[in-house]
Amino acid sequence: MPSYVRYSAASRTSYGILDGSTVRELRGGLFDPHAETGVTHVLSAVKLLAPVVPGKIMAVGLNYRSHLGGRPQPAHPEMFYKPATALQNPGDPIVIPRDAADVHYEGELVIVIGKLARNLSPAEAEAAIFGVTCGNDVSDRNWQHGAAKDLQWWRAKGCDTFAPLGPVISTDADYGRLLLQTRLNGEVVQSQYTSDLIFDGPSIVSWVSQWVTLLPGDIIYTGTPGSTRKLSPGDTVEVEIESIGTLSNPVA
Repeated sequence: MPSYVRYSAASRTSYGILDGSTVRELRGGLFDPHAETGVTHVLSAVKLLAPVVPGKIMAVGLNYRSHLGGRPQPAHPEMFYKPATALQNPGDPIVIPRDAADVHYEGELVIVIGKLARNLSPAEAEAAIFGVTCGNDVSDRNWQHGAAKDLQWWRAKGCDTFAPLGPVISTDADYGRLLLQTRLNGEVVQSQYTSDLIFDGPSIVSWVSQWVTLLPGDIIYTGTPGSTRKLSPGDTVEVEIESIGTLSNPVA
């Protein structure tokens, strides 16, 4: 099964199939019937963009056993929203906003919805997942939990550039057991298999679909493992998931 990218070349934005170091252009959108135009590009000659433009971004909190830190395991996926305006492309900067005091990375596996999902069982939900990609649920801990915390996580999780995504959507990765690693300036700071997830992809999609209809292109960040650390301007954060690729963003 192919891996898909969204990219810009010669002032045009297109979807394509990544084939090694070659991008094969597709006609139309990601969820249209896939037909190649015959146009190809060398990967290094295009600008990779976030691989999908979501109508909504949802995310799960406390979804790795290694991230609980003594807190009780949730009985169901604990969901929150990130605004679509938080999306950031591979290679583009995570911008620390004014007054933010404690911004952290959160390397995550991200689900891409491919079919309308409403009131689905977990088995039905699996068929609604188009593929998976890498994400970084950037979060300011002070606005989230600290002395300056807001009632909602609208700033802590939702500032512009706080949702890096990409670089590719894999449609054949066995996302139930993939090694996820986050690197900060080359140092491995998170390392865990997705089998440590408390709620897997189909369970999350099924749960959400009981109340919120998911549409093609919607994405769900599935949670982060282990612990996280503060980011500073000049840092580089990489989220690598085997069989998918590496999402890299500088910090500004």
